[in-house]
Amino acid sequence: MSDSADTSRKSVKAYVPAYQKAEWQSHADELDMSQSEFVRTMVQAGRKGFEPASEEPTSQGSDPGGNALETQVLNLLSSDTYSWDELLDAVSEDIESRLDDTLEELQSDNQIRYSGRHGGYTTTGGGDGN
Repeated sequence: MSDSADTSRKSVKAYVPAYQKAEWQSHADELDMSQSEFVRTMVQAGRKGFEPASEEPTSQGSDPGGNALETQVLNLLSSDTYSWDELLDAVSEDIESRLDDTLEELQSDNQIRYSGRHGGYTTTGGGDGN
């Protein structure tokens, strides 16, 4: 953002399914953020993955893969003090939720299925996975 950028606040509306709004509100509450702040932060974090590739490789830094772990840790620590185990529990919940959402999406797209015979998830054979 340049120094001359307009920093006044403007409203942006998005229409999402009720379950998604509830999930976002719950996650925002866990991070002690307003829903607006949560959506703004997540959109900004997500945009990092859509930036044009740079000519030179960049350092992995403290947020490898652009998964917003750094942002999540800073948000947690901004309101309280956490031990290593408490931080691990807090960020692990997010990973579990993201994995669950991803598995549901892949199953609904018929890219994977749960196979009791194989003891877990497997590709359906029609996707790019294998």
